[in-house]
Amino acid sequence: MIDPISIHQVRWSWWVSPNAFRRMALGAVAALSVIVVTGAAVRLTGSGLGCPDWPTCNGRQVVAAWAFNPIVEFGNRMVVTAVTIGVVLVLLAALARRPRRRDLVWLSMGLVLGVAAQIPLGGLLVLLKLAPPLVMAHFLFSLVVLGDAVVLHRRAGQPDSAPRPVVGRDLVRLSRLILVMVAVVVSLGTAVTGSGPHAGDIHAKRLAISFHGIAEVHSTAVMLLIGLTLAGLFAFHQAGAPAGVQRRGRILLEVMAAQAVIGYVQYFTRVPALLVGIHVAGATAVWVAALRFHLGLFARPMPAPVAEEAPAALAVGDDMLVLHSVERETLATRHN
Repeated sequence: MIDPISIHQVRWSWWVSPNAFRRMALGAVAALSVIVVTGAAVRLTGSGLGCPDWPTCNGRQVVAAWAFNPIVEFGNRMVVTAVTIGVVLVLLAALARRPRRRDLVWLSMGLVLGVAAQIPLGGLLVLLKLAPPLVMAHFLFSLVVLGDAVVLHRRAGQPDSAPRPVVGRDLVRLSRLILVMVAVVVSLGTAVTGSGPHAGDIHAKRLAISFHGIAEVHSTAVMLLIGLTLAGLFAFHQAGAPAGVQRRGRILLEVMAAQAVIGYVQYFTRVPALLVGIHVAGATAVWVAALRFHLGLFARPMPAPVAEEAPAALAVGDDMLVLHSVERETLATRHN
């Protein structure tokens, strides 16, 4: 006869290895990157109001009608649903990871809360007819959640110990400045899109700024960023930074350069939707590369094993004092 299994035993029978959890974190990075691009596709195809209601598609109709724009918008909502399920699974995996780590649990919780916050924000976008400031906030917040996933993936591959910089303080500050500049450039890029022709719907309003003017500001910031990154790589090389740090820096510079080329081409070809979509994907890649570069400046060494407390003996002259750490008793013996 088979003994019945208690609920307590079932609850703790599922566990996740550190390697498996890190792969799940990488999957979260990929999924959150994809959803940024699919969200842009909704806008670039003019499908932002393909489903004019929320959370339903049209009135009481939950599923989109068989037409291009409603299907694109409804498809993006289904992608959001799949990503939501995915980040919930990552959180459950963080709880089931052995050994469990509090930092990974909190970062995983951030993914769930971030994606959950995006859902009503997306609904508000539809109800407010794609107001440009909300569209910009929606995109930028997506990058914040993606950044959480990048940090989670990095931390999942490191020991649970205090971070130690592998380069000098000045180089860490320089990397931080590059990261801030990336955020500024991406934010300016959203303003360019918000004032351009791709509103997401023919009736959607645009930002009341000059498209060409903000595009010039954006391109100037891009050139400053590339120059700063190039100077930074030279400084890292001169300081003898680890090979991995310099490699990630070169990757960042290459992604930036490719992104700049795409940006200029799309501008001078009257911003075709396909190139704008590629540019959005490039912005996502730059953000991820910048985060990985900065995070790579810190190492988390394996904690030293804690030695078991052993009995100690102190001899002073003819006196012998024996300290027993287990029993917590002190015995003194006098030898004549």
